[in-house]
Amino acid sequence: MSELDDQIAVRRAKRERLRARGIEAFPARCAHDAEPFEVQQRWGGDDAASLDAAAVRLRVPGRLRARRDQGKLAFLDLSDGRAKVQLFVRKEKLDEASRELLDDLDLGDYLLAEGTLGRTRAGELSIFAERLTLLAKALRPLPEKWHGLADVEARYRQRYLDLIANEESRRTFEIRARLIAGIRRFLDARGFLEVETPMMQPVPGGAAARPFVTHHNALDLELFLRIAPELYLKRLVVGGLHRVYEINRNFRNEGISTQHNPEFTMLEFYQAYSDYHQLMDLTEQLIVELVDEIHPGRDRKLSFKGKTIDFAPPWPRWTMAEALQQLAGVAMERTTTSEGLLDEFRARGIEPPKEAFAAAGATPAGTDSPPPAGSARVPLHGVLLSSLFEELCEEKLDGPAFIIDHPVEISPLSKQKPEDPRFTERFELYVGGMEVANAFSELNDPDVQAERFRTQLAARDAGDAEAHRFDHDYVRALEHAMPPAGGEGIGIDRLTMLLADRASIRDVILFPLLRPEAAGEGGPPGDPDSGGV
Repeated sequence: MSELDDQIAVRRAKRERLRARGIEAFPARCAHDAEPFEVQQRWGGDDAASLDAAAVRLRVPGRLRARRDQGKLAFLDLSDGRAKVQLFVRKEKLDEASRELLDDLDLGDYLLAEGTLGRTRAGELSIFAERLTLLAKALRPLPEKWHGLADVEARYRQRYLDLIANEESRRTFEIRARLIAGIRRFLDARGFLEVETPMMQPVPGGAAARPFVTHHNALDLELFLRIAPELYLKRLVVGGLHRVYEINRNFRNEGISTQHNPEFTMLEFYQAYSDYHQLMDLTEQLIVELVDEIHPGRDRKLSFKGKTIDFAPPWPRWTMAEALQQLAGVAMERTTTSEGLLDEFRARGIEPPKEAFAAAGATPAGTDSPPPAGSARVPLHGVLLSSLFEELCEEKLDGPAFIIDHPVEISPLSKQKPEDPRFTERFELYVGGMEVANAFSELNDPDVQAERFRTQLAARDAGDAEAHRFDHDYVRALEHAMPPAGGEGIGIDRLTMLLADRASIRDVILFPLLRPEAAGEGGPPGDPDSGGV
């Protein structure tokens, strides 16, 4: 047996002793007055004289996190994860059942303490315990020196232990909850309606991504987990719900990184009679309000991965060409043609993206050859421009910055700029070297949308697995007329990373996707799959 197995065996033996004495290790309910955090909030500022005069009697539940025995005295710390309160135990003051229980308590057990609130001679706020009741027996020990564990994956895989032992993790998820609540307040106050749209869709759309595929047996129907709710939310705008939003789970069958998890959370909202300029203003207001609410007194300056980010508006608004010039020193004239961009790729030793050539039938040298029969030409310029921007600029965009006017080739749902139809009225917000938001003036011409879908189909035929499918019902909805509108998606996970100063998306998702544990890991002793005896 391993040392862990020995400890578990000892704890299980204690449970059996308690059972033999008629003590239930897992009672069904617990009547209580206050948890440790509330005790500290309500009485933490009272002095000993005030507490003695008030003679406050409490029943307080919590997890046993520390124990110090001094002869006939015992000092126990009860925690609710947010705060702890000390139990001052004179063993002779306990009833017989509580004294017997005290001998068989382990760190990690949940118990209920009943007694009078006061302060010890050392001034510690304490419950002078008269009765102890077991609420749940911990059959496994808590990890020691959790902060020093080198196995970061263990914290993700066993998040319950991470939350027990790591106050920073708990604060991260409290920030996430406050962030989502703040978003709802902000949008509700501006007349937006929160809605829900399908998670299983017959045609995945709203983003360039590879979907997860499932099957509905009763209907014998192939379905896709949604990659975005966009096309359904815009159907609602067609239906007259002119301000809608959804805080939604999306699923994309893509790689995993510090910024990507296959299951993630987005805010998407749509506002009729607006465009991408108005959405930039709205986005600044929203995020600045969240920063002020969650981190008051910091003058809108937050630390992220060792750098200071200043969220004070106004935020810069650059085109991709302007960003390449500002951040990477690329001459503006190089960005205006495919040939100039290809020269820049070569000069910097970067391989041009294959998708820039496939659908157009162009050669890697950059000379346009006739496209294959029956295929649509996808111009090279926009794909090359966006790819060079991603290579040279994204990681340098530390402070909030809007990257505007994206090429039409990579923006199949965006309205084109009237003055330059090579580009669309679209922006992405970058903070901390990450894309945090994506928005555009919505394309509402059904004929142009149908042609964009056909172009995307040509790209799929040429090998782009993330290109959009043709959604005939969405085009039909647009044929009933959608008013001018702006739409936006904001990544909740990445925004939480910024506001909680967490370097990995796994730090802000309670249960990130991980490979299954190997056989023999994590089971109880005696489990044939656990490696125990």
